[in-house]
Amino acid sequence: MALKTDAVGKEWPATTYQVGREKIKEYATVLGLDNPVHLDVEAARAAGFRDVVAPPMFAVVYSSPAIGPAMFDPEVGMNFAKMVHGAQEFEWGEPACSGDVLTTTAKCLSIEERDGKGFYVFETDSVNQDGARVARGTWTLIVRGV
Repeated sequence: MALKTDAVGKEWPATTYQVGREKIKEYATVLGLDNPVHLDVEAARAAGFRDVVAPPMFAVVYSSPAIGPAMFDPEVGMNFAKMVHGAQEFEWGEPACSGDVLTTTAKCLSIEERDGKGFYVFETDSVNQDGARVARGTWTLIVRGV
């Protein structure tokens, strides 16, 4: 069965996420991060941040809502039941801080078959309320047995 490739180049509607202090604190606490810039406003500001700063991989929290519709889009045709996480890469820009409103877009970069598996590569691009890039993510999802 040939993979659908019509969705290559497709972009999905942007999602918006407002970064909050409590979410940053919860995320940092779960990961065992004790750097005060993630937990304390005064410490974050003393370090030069606008407010409490999110750990880098918090990018998954604000960018995942944008990638979800892409994964379930019938034009993509991904069998989610057979999907495994292949790879994930991020390039960071401006730090995400509490109070930021982040807008994330998702785009399909490629869909191809290799060794009987489907490789689906998506890109997310997240910018803050000032238009500064916060993170660009590359998400590779693999579907077994295509």
